[in-house]
Amino acid sequence: MSTVTTNSQNLIDIIRERRSVRKYDPNYQMTREEIEEILSEAILAPSSSNLQPWRFMVIDNQEIKKELRSIAYNQEQVETCSAVIAVLGDKEMYKNADKVYQSAYEAGYMNESTMQQLINNINNVYPNASEEVRKNIASFDTGLVSMLIMLLAKAKGYDTVTMGGFDKQKFMEKFNVSDRYMPIVLIAIGKAAAPGHKTTRIPVKDVIEFI
Repeated sequence: MSTVTTNSQNLIDIIRERRSVRKYDPNYQMTREEIEEILSEAILAPSSSNLQPWRFMVIDNQEIKKELRSIAYNQEQVETCSAVIAVLGDKEMYKNADKVYQSAYEAGYMNESTMQQLINNINNVYPNASEEVRKNIASFDTGLVSMLIMLLAKAKGYDTVTMGGFDKQKFMEKFNVSDRYMPIVLIAIGKAAAPGHKTTRIPVKDVIEFI
């Protein structure tokens, strides 16, 4: 079997084996280095104009997780997982333009003229877009990075579950989140104590149309 075929099969297996796990071993603690490694790979996700409108807050302190549990409507996994990764969306992602494109220029991926043109284009378009448009962009892009976090975690032998059900306003107040950012999801990550429930999907023929 070729390397390409083997790698493809590994990815398919990871996708098929991923479950939303809500029971975690409370005695197992991932290292911060492991979590940082997962995030460093997840941020290779695509984003609008490569502005990367995501930020992460990793809550692994047990006492703080207990406090977070009440904000997350008493979901058990918040307290028993190794860590909760809060994924935030940056509504002012255009402010990342200089850093993003300067880095690409220094890496030799574009010339200075192209760099400046792209920065100018972003500064002419994004600040004039409505906040609702920018929120939609940030939500979409953080969804992409969140999916990669879950798949990477599974590939490394860990399990996850995403939680959109939490009091976002209380979260912002508790963790002093700037109005520039909006909480999107909480991702519990750790070592499963029980497998996630198997689910079914609507047949693809019912959700696809070739035109």
